[in-house]
Parts: sequence; C-alpha cells; structure tokens
Amino acid sequence: MNMTQRSIFITGAASGIGLATAKLFLERGWFVGAFDINQNGLHKLRSEAGPDRLLTRQLDVSRSADFTICVTEFLAAAGNRLDILFNNAGIATGGPFQDMTAENAKAVINTNLLGVIYGIQAAFSALKSTPNSLCFTTSSSSGIFGMPYIALYSATKHAVKGLTEALAIEFRQHGIRCSDVLPGHIITPLQPPGAELKAPTSGMFRPVPPEAVAEVVWRAYQEDRLHWYVPEEIEELESIALKNPIGLRDNWLAKREPS
Repeated sequence: MNMTQRSIFITGAASGIGLATAKLFLERGWFVGAFDINQNGLHKLRSEAGPDRLLTRQLDVSRSADFTICVTEFLAAAGNRLDILFNNAGIATGGPFQDMTAENAKAVINTNLLGVIYGIQAAFSALKSTPNSLCFTTSSSSGIFGMPYIALYSATKHAVKGLTEALAIEFRQHGIRCSDVLPGHIITPLQPPGAELKAPTSGMFRPVPPEAVAEVVWRAYQEDRLHWYVPEEIEELESIALKNPIGLRDNWLAKREPS
C-alpha cells in the first residue's frame, strides 16, 4: 500500500451501486475496501479485479462490533488512512405497511439507519485524521417524500438524509465533509417487492444504471455539495415536496394501480 494512495471503504459492495463504485475506484487507482454480508458477491469481485489494492470482507452492518473490526483491518491494509467512507448497504422490504412483521421492520431499521450510524462511529477517528475526508451515504428519493409500499424504507432514508445534514455542520470542525446521494430508480437487485407503481421510461424516475451513482461518488470527493441527485431531475422532487406536499400526495394516489 502506497502511504499516499487514497482509499475508500464501501458497504453493500457485492452488488448494485456498491459494486459499481468499487470497480470504478479500483480502475482509477484507489485502494478499495469492499464489505458486504454477501460473501459470494465479494468472491466474484475479487476474482474479477484481483487482490491488488482490494480488501474484501464479510460485514453485517447491523452489528457494531463487526463494523469496528472491519474498519481496523481496513486501516491496517490502507496505510491508516480513510479518504471516503461510503455507507451504501441497505435493504428494502416492501408491501403494505400493516403486513410488515416486527422482524422485517427491525431488519430494515438496523441495516438502513443503525448500519449507517455504526459505520460513521467506527470510522470517525480515521476520517478525522485523513485530510479532506468524506463521509458519504446512500439515501434515496424516498428520503425526500415518503413513497407508498416502502414506507419504512422511506422513513430510514429520511433519517439518513437528516443525519447527513446535521453531521455536515457538526463534523466540519473536524475536517470531515458529509454528503449523500438520493437516487431515483436504480437498476439494482434492491427492488422492493410489492410496489404498485410502475417505473416510467422517462423523467426523474426512469431506470438508471448503478454506474451513474458510482460516478457521483467520485465527483462528491472532488466537489463540495450536500445532496446529490441521480438522475439530476430528482432535485425537482425536493422543491415540489416543500412547496406542495398535498399535491404530491394526490399525484401518487392518482398513479396507483386498481386493486
């Protein structure tokens, strides 16, 4: 490991956005820590990319002790620096809210919210000691306005967005930048079941490949923005939600398929 080589720690790196980000940063010369609960996906990444500048380990982000162990091992391999912490791991359990079991609810909250909190806590010292470090998190367009049939997922993404905004102020005194990405419909394995709304072929909710988000992670390190939107039209949703939430609600209702 070159002691001046930049490094990124990615959760949810075995597929989708995390995998695309790992590949992009490897291509551009960074040291990459790829972490996921899915060992098979990590093995595939390692076999394709090779061991150079890559550390892969199984990680359940809902277990804070495991997170601390992985961060420690990553730092030892990455020359004790952490330029980007990318809290990306997430799960989406969809369907009518009243049908969600307590176990499913806990799993969504533990992964999508507590997993982010645990990651930031475990990595704080490393981020603080690395100049120009970035704490970057995957939120969602459903973190702008709650969306039907993924209600709890939306709630966790609202929380992640709010956490990012607060820490962007709080962490600046420590030299840590904080921002997030709010994707719309990304073509990944994380497609919530039970959704009754069809993805359009154009507009802000058109399907977008995960590589588009990976490029945003790259840009986020180079620039200083609080929220990133993929596609960029998602930012319009923020304005609409603030100005006319009732109209936005009624628009969702109008799009529901007949039961």
